[in-house]
Amino acid sequence: METLEKIKQQIAENPILIYMKGSPKLPSCGFSAQASQALMSCGEPFAYVDILQNPDIRAELPAYANWPTFPQLWVEGELVGGCDIVLEMFQQGELQPLIKEAAARAKASKGEEQDSAE
Repeated sequence: METLEKIKQQIAENPILIYMKGSPKLPSCGFSAQASQALMSCGEPFAYVDILQNPDIRAELPAYANWPTFPQLWVEGELVGGCDIVLEMFQQGELQPLIKEAAARAKASKGEEQDSAE
């Protein structure tokens, strides 16, 4: 699969996704640590991609996103931003409802899929 296709698929399949250095439990840079901590504080499950383990994504994503740095938070297919934006939104109380609503919509759509599968 082409790297760009892989990125698009990851963004489409994960309503809350952070591209970061390391993992939320073991971040490899301070910016990734701060952004993932803010995200974890919202109390909803989210996906992550460790760009250090995926150099192809690390190389391609900045051009696709038109955002040069990591981490990058994507919610429902839209780039929210990097560490500074995530932290500012968290401190102003804007991140929590965004994440909670995205998680609720994801749960609702999964429920619909399960209902229609019967």
